[in-house]
Amino acid sequence: MTDGHDGHDGHDAYAGDGDGLRDAERRAARAERIGWTAIAGVSGALGCALVAGVVLLVGFAVVAAYLVMAGNR
Repeated sequence: MTDGHDGHDGHDAYAGDGDGLRDAERRAARAERIGWTAIAGVSGALGCALVAGVVLLVGFAVVAAYLVMAGNR
């Protein structure tokens, strides 16, 4: 026996004029923006750390070369 009830007791996002669906789309778009912002921030921080590490390694190599050359005089 069916009475037209689909078994959902709560708000149906697809029923009515679609306000629930539009709200879900806005929340999904906001979450996507936040996710891409986080990815960009972490990537930028890792890039800066990589550049700083390379600069330190080159600096150590220059100092080591200077010390070796000064010891051979």
